[in-house]
Amino acid sequence: MLIGELAERAGTSPRTLRYYEEHGLVRAQRSANGYREYEESELRVVREIRALLDVGFGLDDVRPFVACLRAGNTSGDVCPDSVLVLRRKIVEVDAVIDRLGAVRQQLHSQLTQAIAHREKTCLRKRK
Repeated sequence: MLIGELAERAGTSPRTLRYYEEHGLVRAQRSANGYREYEESELRVVREIRALLDVGFGLDDVRPFVACLRAGNTSGDVCPDSVLVLRRKIVEVDAVIDRLGAVRQQLHSQLTQAIAHREKTCLRKRK
C-alpha cells in the first residue's frame, strides 16, 4: 500500500509515517517511481507505535515493541525487552503519581491555611 493509504488506515499523516521511517520504526520499499510502498504488516506496527506514544512512551521505548512484532508475535508486549520497558514505565508513572500526591497534599494544606487566615481576618474586621 502507498503512504497515503497507510496513513489513512492508521489514523495518522504521511509526514508522521516518514518520521517513523527516519527513526527506523517503519519499513517501506521504494517502487520504480520512488513511491514508498508498505507491507500490510506495517499497519499493525504503526498502530502499536501510536498506541504507545499516546500513553507517554518515547520513540526509544517503542523500539522493543516493534522488534517483537517484527519477530512474528501477535503483540508487541510479549517479548522480554518489551516487558522491561513496561516495568520501567510503571515505575515512572508511580513516581509521577507520588509526586502529584505530594503536590495535592501541599495545595490542600495551603488552602486550609488560607481559609483559616481569611476567617481570622474577617472576624477581626467584624469586631
